[in-house]
Amino acid sequence: MKKRSQLKKIILLVAILSLVLVLTGCSNLNEPITKSSAGFWDHYVLYPFSWFILKIASILGNSYGWAIVVFTIIVRIVLLPLNHFSTKNMKKQQEIQPELQALQKKYSGKDVETQQKLRTETQKLMSEAGVNPMMGCLPMLIQMPFMYALYQAIWRTEALKQGTFLWMQLGEKDPYYIMAILAGLFTFLSTYISNLSMPQSGSTGKIMMYVMPLMIMIPALNIASAMSLYWVVSNAFQVVQTLILQNPFQAKREREAKEAEAKEKEKALRRAWKRARRR
Repeated sequence: MKKRSQLKKIILLVAILSLVLVLTGCSNLNEPITKSSAGFWDHYVLYPFSWFILKIASILGNSYGWAIVVFTIIVRIVLLPLNHFSTKNMKKQQEIQPELQALQKKYSGKDVETQQKLRTETQKLMSEAGVNPMMGCLPMLIQMPFMYALYQAIWRTEALKQGTFLWMQLGEKDPYYIMAILAGLFTFLSTYISNLSMPQSGSTGKIMMYVMPLMIMIPALNIASAMSLYWVVSNAFQVVQTLILQNPFQAKREREAKEAEAKEKEKALRRAWKRARRR
């Protein structure tokens, strides 16, 4: 429980830090980012982002679009251990769902004492299984400052804002909405194959599979195409990461085989019980 409390404090601290950084960055939206930019957000966050992307672009023949693609992949690689840990945590949480449902039935009363017992037993079960329900949103929470910083770095760096990639001007929305559609599509694929590797996705997993793509695609219709490009590459990376690290199709086959084996054992027990009754 002590470790659990410490982890909650860390997650809360990250959330507060993210909010502070975002609020700090809400000023001087039209002021160009330079080496001499003042303020913590501008000098220590946005300028390094801008400089790093421009440096990557110079290596790639001044292609700002490809620089954003490479930058996105680097961010995803840095976050890979955290994403992997979060996925394992979610899988464990799905595995204990039957036991959680059994507890909810056992302590179905609405009185304070019963609900307190339910919370205590639930926390005990999750602790024994090594599950932390707050870990699921942590990767997204950490990515938020990256996304916001990328948006401002592009908007406030003239070379990036005026840069072009394929048919798009990076500082403007995609005129054909192709990137927005691809962002929604890859978000759907990412959620879909992640659900395949889980023991049971349930109604919440199915809802998220359809809601998350819309939450990405609708803003991407009107935001700078550079951000849409970031979402496309990020979610495409997530698809590949899930296929390699989780092998969801194999996980689904193994899970179905175990379920079939369990059903066969249950049928065998029923047949044995019926034979015993006849005797």
